[in-house]
Amino acid sequence: MKLDIFNHIFPREYFNKMAEVLPDGADMHKRVRNVPCIVDLDDRFRIMDLFGDYRQVICLGSPPIEVFGPPAVAVEMARIANDGMAELVRKYPDRFPGFIASLPMNDPDGLLKEARRAVKELGAVGVQVFSNVLGSPLTRPETMPLFDLMVELDRPIWLHPARGADFPDYKNEKKSHYEIWWTFGWPYETSVAMAHIVFAGLFDRLPSLKIIVHHLGAMIPYFAGRVGPGWDQLGTRTSDEDYTVLLKQLKKRPIDYFRMFYVDTAVFGARDATICGLKFYGAGKTLFASDMPFDPEKGTAYIRWTIEIIDSLEIAPAERQAIYEGNARKLLHL
Repeated sequence: MKLDIFNHIFPREYFNKMAEVLPDGADMHKRVRNVPCIVDLDDRFRIMDLFGDYRQVICLGSPPIEVFGPPAVAVEMARIANDGMAELVRKYPDRFPGFIASLPMNDPDGLLKEARRAVKELGAVGVQVFSNVLGSPLTRPETMPLFDLMVELDRPIWLHPARGADFPDYKNEKKSHYEIWWTFGWPYETSVAMAHIVFAGLFDRLPSLKIIVHHLGAMIPYFAGRVGPGWDQLGTRTSDEDYTVLLKQLKKRPIDYFRMFYVDTAVFGARDATICGLKFYGAGKTLFASDMPFDPEKGTAYIRWTIEIIDSLEIAPAERQAIYEGNARKLLHL
């Protein structure tokens, strides 16, 4: 079986509510509303059937729930989303063996209550968070308790990038051009979130913490020289803070913490990137995912390309099986 652990769908009620709450949403709002199978189940099942023994662990796509309004609105949106996801899993267990919950990250109490409800009552296999909370890091005091809760629940956190055109390419500009905010901004944004998690000491404090990073670990595998020998010299390039103290407090080299993340294979058909990421993380930390349905064919291409790449890799059959299914079953308790 091929178990796709990062793809995107909107339950119908949530999709309608999203259009009601933020009818003029731009950037990724525009993108998700132009892909039929993100809502249309008949279209989605038609696509899934093209790939034989293929199943999906489903989650919402962008944008983050907290962009829809103040905490009360976000809490309502999260409940609608998670109830809808749970219903899809109940109705179609042979299609969707599990779902990833979404959280109202702008409500410190509400996000914990919803995470616990989604896992304990609805059966969510984990939660999805985005790389920042309305411009603030995930490691701010208000959201740090989520990491403790997910360790208690023994469920992973999925990390998805979030960045829009309002984040300029240069500090003297007002916006990002040419969709640079997406092409380069998202991998950078994800890498920044990972770095904050590492240097906040979360893996030292919570060694059993499980975080699945979208897009094969973002920039990290391809910048291993900077992450490794470069960050071994943390503090030598900074004059207004003494990072050497932080470096001494860490129990491992920075690069070794980055290897503690789990990653997925969603790199949009880039074979060389897959090889690089797999070499850095290893088959035991890598899970099959497509990022369906945001491809040029609106659903089929990323699945097909990713399968072709994994099938072509010179790895042991046991490693291929672990990537396709085995790692996910262990991590998600499926």
